[in-house]
Amino acid sequence: MKPISNTPMLITYADSLGGDLRALEKTLDGPFRGAFGGVHILPFFPSSGDRGFAVVDYDTVDPAFGDWTDIERIAARYYVMADFMINHVSIRSAEFRDYMARGDESPYRSMFIHWDEFWPNGAPTEEELAALYRRKAVGPVKEFTRDDGTVVHLWNTFFAEQVDVDPYSPVTQEYFERNLGRLADIVPLIRFDAFAYASKRPGTSCFFVEPDVWEVLDIGMRPLRERGTQMLPEIHENYRIQLRMAERGHWVYDFALPMLMLHTIFSADTARLRNWLEICPRKQFTTLDTHDGIGVVDVVGLLSDEEIDAVSERVNRVIDPLREYHALPPGMIKRGTEKVRQYQLMTSFFSALEEDEAAHLLARVVQLWVPGIPQVYYVGALFGANDVDALRASGEPRSVNRHDYTEDEIASAAHEPSVSTFLEVLRFRTASAAFEGGFTMEPSETPSQLVLQWGGAEHSARLHADFASRSFRVTEVVEGEETLIAESL
Repeated sequence: MKPISNTPMLITYADSLGGDLRALEKTLDGPFRGAFGGVHILPFFPSSGDRGFAVVDYDTVDPAFGDWTDIERIAARYYVMADFMINHVSIRSAEFRDYMARGDESPYRSMFIHWDEFWPNGAPTEEELAALYRRKAVGPVKEFTRDDGTVVHLWNTFFAEQVDVDPYSPVTQEYFERNLGRLADIVPLIRFDAFAYASKRPGTSCFFVEPDVWEVLDIGMRPLRERGTQMLPEIHENYRIQLRMAERGHWVYDFALPMLMLHTIFSADTARLRNWLEICPRKQFTTLDTHDGIGVVDVVGLLSDEEIDAVSERVNRVIDPLREYHALPPGMIKRGTEKVRQYQLMTSFFSALEEDEAAHLLARVVQLWVPGIPQVYYVGALFGANDVDALRASGEPRSVNRHDYTEDEIASAAHEPSVSTFLEVLRFRTASAAFEGGFTMEPSETPSQLVLQWGGAEHSARLHADFASRSFRVTEVVEGEETLIAESL
């Protein structure tokens, strides 16, 4: 397998760029040739829902996408990240079906968290229920009827096709060892999906509960450490959690960058972004967009409430007309006495920027220069607007940013001037040895400007960005000689 390197990583579903893994590889060799060093292939296993995140089993690649030889072939040329759902499994998994069929005699009974056994009094008090960090209006519990007619209530954080697992159960740990071990033999990086929800203790939020969460992490890391595979925890929450993870030496996500980038473009003031670039972790993967929405809660404390509201309200003007196609309200969240706020913005990043190509190109190029390894979501890479047809057909709000491209659509988009320029800068970012050096941010002449550099005295890659004019200039300096690489259109 190819090891992790400081080169851009593409994020895509197995079937979103042409239809399957072979088509993905064709895209990487064709329109995206030389643009990426890594690929995060979103769950490619048999799944019963949530577009791959309700994994039935990790033994096989979904035949609709290909097989293990396809994954191995891609992993030989690109550093690949795969997903592991550390918090839950599909209700169609063999383990859950065995429990439903055999009840208390099933060896997998302890793998699942029984609601009435979790709470000391058999049910949560009003205070305990109010303290929970919830992703849906009702409590995180679902009723199931076993084959013997017994009704059980099991912990269910997310969707109907998923059921949470108990990481402390020996049978769960055997499940982790078997499946994580297989993945770790193939890819150098595994993402722990919904990691913060896996730490549960009565009387707490049951979300990133310390010190429990570190024990859960240790359990999940055991099969990885044996093989030298690294881990990236998926945690959509306040940036301080990412800092705590980074302090322990783990890779983290920069989920604060998307809202900070939107604020900077809308205000033409780089102060908030500059502050973050000074303090953000260096061992991180950066994002502007993913298969989920644009996180809002991640940036609390880096932007003021008024600034968060201003960005959200502006983007919501784009989103509001889409609400006729789905029944879900904007995700809201409240913790303790904190202000109720929107959890995510359901839109493509290009549409969030009101489909302004200059603004979107600027944001994409700046992301390539900030500290960390840039992850580029496939829709964003192709300057994709909101897919209203997909939203109308599915009623799933997140589908608006999950367009499945045909090979012809990919080729057409790649020839658009803005996309072509972005791919040109991506190729430079992937190939330049300057990014093996250090990161520096230089003083700017005006509040709207940002000057970022990678490398050293002999070889550097320099970006000069101006958010007022929505323009940029990329240059490379080798032994004192400066060469223009790309600039805004």
